[in-house]
Amino acid sequence: MNGTASEVLEFVKENDVKFIRLSFCDMFGVQKNISIMADGLQAAFEEGVSFDAHSIRGFRDVTESDLFLTPDPSTLAVLPWRPGPGRVARFYCGIKTPDGADFLHDGRGLLKRVVRRAERMGYICKIGAECEFYLFKTDDDGQPSGVPFDKGGYLDASPLDRGEDIRREICLTLEEMGIRPEVSHHEQGPGQNEIGFQFSDALSCADNFQTFKSAVKAIAARNGLFASFMPKPIENAPGSGMHVNLSLALAQDGRNIFKNAREGHSRVAESFIAGILKKTPEMTVFLNPLANSYERFGAFDAPGYVSWSHQNRSQMVRIPAAIGERVRMELRSPDPSANPYLAFALILAAGLDGIESGLPLPPAVDADLYTADASVTGTLARLPESLSEAIEAALSGGFAENVVGGAFLEKYIAAKKTEAAEFAAAPDKNAFYRERYFPVV
Repeated sequence: MNGTASEVLEFVKENDVKFIRLSFCDMFGVQKNISIMADGLQAAFEEGVSFDAHSIRGFRDVTESDLFLTPDPSTLAVLPWRPGPGRVARFYCGIKTPDGADFLHDGRGLLKRVVRRAERMGYICKIGAECEFYLFKTDDDGQPSGVPFDKGGYLDASPLDRGEDIRREICLTLEEMGIRPEVSHHEQGPGQNEIGFQFSDALSCADNFQTFKSAVKAIAARNGLFASFMPKPIENAPGSGMHVNLSLALAQDGRNIFKNAREGHSRVAESFIAGILKKTPEMTVFLNPLANSYERFGAFDAPGYVSWSHQNRSQMVRIPAAIGERVRMELRSPDPSANPYLAFALILAAGLDGIESGLPLPPAVDADLYTADASVTGTLARLPESLSEAIEAALSGGFAENVVGGAFLEKYIAAKKTEAAEFAAAPDKNAFYRERYFPVV
């Protein structure tokens, strides 16, 4: 619902909404929320709702622990999986300091700032996310068992695909919440599924991605299953990616600047892609933030090198076959454990830097990089192969700091260094993954 605060208040009053969930996420993408009663919503719009920022990892220390959530009225959605009467509505929120300033460690606010930069340059970025996830059976206590829900493979149908009714329920729920799914199907791995949703502006896509993850987990649980967005939950099976499709439209007339191979790329689009290619190693710690993320790279359609091509799914960036407004680039390295606000902000900023610098697009790599020999792969930069390498790449240039800010980067990297050290010290990496990530990601 794209309404004003007054319109939203009227909707809440007329539609039996009794509880308001104010949602945001920490710097690592973990969704948080505070619930208030509906009669407190007007005060929330006017004054914000305070919370203890010291208790949110990476936000503030105990000496200045107050921050305020301010609901964005355009993000109103009623949660279909919550029982009535007394419906529950959710808003995504901005985060403010006590003096009314934007909190600089708010990823949603950071993405807004990068979007405004694009608009000043004359562009509107459209993003569509395709997200993979696994469905696992649960044990007698309702805990995830690690046993996949089925043994289906890519595009399989029932009875091999046992997830079709779950995906149907997820898609209908998303549609009810104003998010339009475009495709859904069984993926390559046992119990693995994919749902992609319609292109939208960058901020809405990040909001929709957070809603998507919440809906998937809620509906899986309602059906006695556990949904996992862990990048590599099964050692010898495909990992789960978050493929980020991007296009740029001219702000003055809405025309897509991306063209298909037959028409020839525009120079601006080429520089946008080149900027993303150049900076992806530096932002990988944000796009692939877990130690487990690096188990996924280099196999099962996940990239291992910094490269691009048309249609080729072994590349980090591919240009899918499409025409007209659907022509776009697809970045295939991110995974669904990423904070989408940070991920989209960094990807878009890298592309804009490429445009401002007039970067030339390197030659396409028209080879299967999973089987190519060293004469091909030896000329290509590799993506970081571990969380520790990704941390070093982020610190090797000034790009990440320029986008997220020095204080934000320092806190984020400190947390990731601790995580990488704990992983390095773990005697059993798979046990570390199961205990650290599997129950919560």
